[in-house]
Amino acid sequence: MKKTLLAFVALAALAACGQPQQQTPEAPAVQLHALDCGRISISDAGMFADDGSLNGQAREVVDPCFLIRHPDGDLLWDAGLPDGVADAPEGRVVNGPFTLRVTNRLADQLAQLQLTPADIEFVSISHSHFDHVGNAALFTSSTWLLDADERTWMFRQEARAAEEFALIAPIENAPTRTLEGDGDTDVFGDGSVTIIQTPGHTPGHNILLVRLPNSGPVLLTGDMWHMSESRERRLVPAFNVDRAQTLASMDKIEALAAETGARIVRQHVAEDFEALPVFPAALN
Repeated sequence: MKKTLLAFVALAALAACGQPQQQTPEAPAVQLHALDCGRISISDAGMFADDGSLNGQAREVVDPCFLIRHPDGDLLWDAGLPDGVADAPEGRVVNGPFTLRVTNRLADQLAQLQLTPADIEFVSISHSHFDHVGNAALFTSSTWLLDADERTWMFRQEARAAEEFALIAPIENAPTRTLEGDGDTDVFGDGSVTIIQTPGHTPGHNILLVRLPNSGPVLLTGDMWHMSESRERRLVPAFNVDRAQTLASMDKIEALAAETGARIVRQHVAEDFEALPVFPAALN
């Protein structure tokens, strides 16, 4: 991580007149960058609502990653679609009802901040589905913060037999801090970045609470709500592992947002992503 430095600008003309030097303002202690880590066209969104209300409907969703910059290290939240999709014919890959597109490689976006994947101290994920771990292999030297239930789920025997296991296999032996129990995890020990358990979509699904010095608290909600109407209508995907847990987690997030006044970011909803500063600008 490039540490924040205090830069002093020597203003010769003012100095000659006896004027004091001006200090460049220090960057905010915690910043949040929203990175474009792919787009997904869905030919039939029926699986995203177990009440059948989305059957036959085509949808477009975004697939962002988030970089949280903190004085004690950089944290990448979710790893998007694989950068390799950009090299496919026409920059897209068809996977069942999904057409995957990547136009901005994650590694290239990090380079705009003078970072390489090896510079990222910490990586955590909302959950282990393919569109959230696509670039995991870039971060084998980072420390992974993984919910214990999700780690068990992602490395279970059934998962190993799936083609998509190749995306996460490289991090099985990466440096890992396993998050045990049901409590929250204060990543840096100062309350600025907190991993919060919200199971139901997967056994160890999590969300991230980021408290920014100027913009206030922000909740990055993973796959709690996929579509723009999912939150209001409390839609539960048919493939979630536990419906009751999903609804309880929705309630937990709503209560947390009400308590903290946090801004909720539905990660796959374009309007929420596009309302964030355009990379490389940051929310702070």
